[in-house]
Amino acid sequence: MYSKNRIYINDANQQKIKKCRLLIAGAGLGSVISECALRLGFEHITIIDYDLVELSNLNRQNYVQHDVGKLKVEAIAKRLKSINPDATINYHSVCLGKSNLDQYVTDFDVAINTIDFTSDAPFLFDEFCLNQEKLVLHPFNLGWAGCVFTIDNSSKNLADITGISGGAEKAIVRFILSNTKNQNTEWLYQALNEFEQETAVSSPPQLAVASWITAGICTRIAFDYAVGNKILTLPEFYFLSLG
Repeated sequence: MYSKNRIYINDANQQKIKKCRLLIAGAGLGSVISECALRLGFEHITIIDYDLVELSNLNRQNYVQHDVGKLKVEAIAKRLKSINPDATINYHSVCLGKSNLDQYVTDFDVAINTIDFTSDAPFLFDEFCLNQEKLVLHPFNLGWAGCVFTIDNSSKNLADITGISGGAEKAIVRFILSNTKNQNTEWLYQALNEFEQETAVSSPPQLAVASWITAGICTRIAFDYAVGNKILTLPEFYFLSLG
């Protein structure tokens, strides 16, 4: 299946990523990341989410019309198994929180945290993973750009950037804008300003373009980690813009 990976990935590294266990919390952006990782050769993937597929998800997440109304984790697991039936794809339809992290956040090498900032769950998830000395990736869909924060016990953590109160998404974008050099981010400033002026309470706007960019970045970081290459950790981060 992975013969076209040749030159870019040698046989030894292909085996390393095959054995690397990914845990993806959230099956929105996580649905795109999981397929990108699987197609590269990660064959042990666990996905946790409790949401149903909604029509508004289809502009950027890895679902189709007949998935609407189904559990996200069931729909994406079925898709991944259709790509590689030999892969080990596990899923749990649960809402992660302090009471069940030790039950479901197990048996993994790299965690990818795409949990929505509607509660303290993203921060609790990070804390739990870091207590197990695991690497945590935080991917962000920024419309025309993808960004990933990588966190371990020696780095800054997400709460250092956002605090633990409301407005985490806006704080993250401000941090990115303040620390990005040599790339055009004027469009992102404008998008942030317009989002801040919206009166209705809603999640940030997102595009399919950034979902796939971010999935590629996450997959590359997981690859580098699995094969022992150097990775960036906060306050440094990965950012790729097509804006």
